[in-house]
Amino acid sequence: MTDDAQTMKLYLDDLELGQRFTSPSHVMELDEIREFAGRYDPQFFHLDEELARDSLFGKLAASGWHTAAITMRLLVQSLPLAGGLIGAGGEISWPRATWPGDRIHVESEVVSIAPSRSRPERGLVTFRSETINQKGEIVQVFTPRIVAWRK
Repeated sequence: MTDDAQTMKLYLDDLELGQRFTSPSHVMELDEIREFAGRYDPQFFHLDEELARDSLFGKLAASGWHTAAITMRLLVQSLPLAGGLIGAGGEISWPRATWPGDRIHVESEVVSIAPSRSRPERGLVTFRSETINQKGEIVQVFTPRIVAWRK
């Protein structure tokens, strides 16, 4: 994101179907994966490399919720909506695991824009946000509905 994009604030009226946004990247470090899992998703396949070998993953994997949390940070850095990113629902899936050392980024596309009939100062915008690793593989798909303000 450029310096202009960091200071730019977009309103519902500025958005168009198909408009795309790309985040900076983030490396999923092993210590960070263990720390997050230890606090929020303490399952053996997120914490212990040896025990994880006998799991569905076959090796230590990041929690999907950790991937989601990093995705949220990357969305904040790449979707410059006026008023911030206020969620109004959505769907999430993890088609593949995120591994220690993965470099992930988020690519988002506007898929729906709906001005509110009862609240003319705002509306809802739906994004399809794909979290992608360094190999170009999608590790998470998030389809959030976000409150967007009008000018």
